[in-house]
Amino acid sequence: MDGQDAVHQAYQAYYHRLVGQLYGLTGDLPEAQDVVHEAYARALARPARFLELDDPEKWLRTVAMNVARSRFRRRWVFDRLLRSGRVDRPDDIVPGLSPDHVALVAALRELNRPTREAVVLHHLADLTVEEVADTLDVPVGTVKARLSRGRAALARLLSDNPRILRKETVRHA
Repeated sequence: MDGQDAVHQAYQAYYHRLVGQLYGLTGDLPEAQDVVHEAYARALARPARFLELDDPEKWLRTVAMNVARSRFRRRWVFDRLLRSGRVDRPDDIVPGLSPDHVALVAALRELNRPTREAVVLHHLADLTVEEVADTLDVPVGTVKARLSRGRAALARLLSDNPRILRKETVRHA
């Protein structure tokens, strides 16, 4: 068995139990899922080392708990900075989401990662094709092809809501 297979098996065996444990620690289910995912990501970053562990579940739990603690400390420091007035609270912490924005994000999820990255960087982040190419470290022609494929796929996925396909709506969604 290689390291990636070991991590996959550990995911199947321990994921739900670890999320339950971290949920108890954090009191926040999405946060618990996120820190457990981070632990598995770290295991995948060094799969050979993961194979050497005597107790993979214990290691994953320890990593997830450390990630949760680090995040808690950062939030605590930020909250203290807010209360002391040294940092201003942003006006729009979570902007409202229009039905068009939700539909667009759902359609973007259907695109493969490279195409989605190009579409989001060009249409939502307002980067030029050249800037997208530089950001993704790919040729300009590759970006143009990804944008073309992405727009065609989005047109199919969003055909019941053609208003969202206008460039102005996509750019400001």
